[in-house]
Amino acid sequence: MAYDQLKLENQLCFRLYTASRLMMGAYYPYLDPLDLTYPQYLVLVVLWEQDKQPVCDIAKRLLLETNTVTPLLQRMERAGLITRTKGEFDTRKRIVSLTDKGRAMQEKAVDIHEHIRKDMALKSGEEEEIFQMVPAIDKLIEKLSKLNK
Repeated sequence: MAYDQLKLENQLCFRLYTASRLMMGAYYPYLDPLDLTYPQYLVLVVLWEQDKQPVCDIAKRLLLETNTVTPLLQRMERAGLITRTKGEFDTRKRIVSLTDKGRAMQEKAVDIHEHIRKDMALKSGEEEEIFQMVPAIDKLIEKLSKLNK
């Protein structure tokens, strides 16, 4: 090959894409019985932290565009997990709130994080090594977010 930089093993983007895809897949056995997709789970995580948020705030927390989040929220509303209402002061804003079913889902999902941690800890000490990567990944996300604005 004439260009080493174009080899798959030299592509950081491929590693990040693969890790992301495999991580989402790791959640599947825990989310499927709850009838949740990974993106729906992330929306619920944001709302469990703070209920009653504008769509734009949820999108910002997930580093997504509102036009990506809106169809997801519509499906979640049809599933009875959330409601979307007009903003009190700005009726153009949609406020997303958990329903009783959405709040109850938190109890069902409470152990998912621990299951994922254990699944990732294939041998003694590896879990700590994996989670030490979080600050570097956060820094990368911050830099990439600035590039994509």
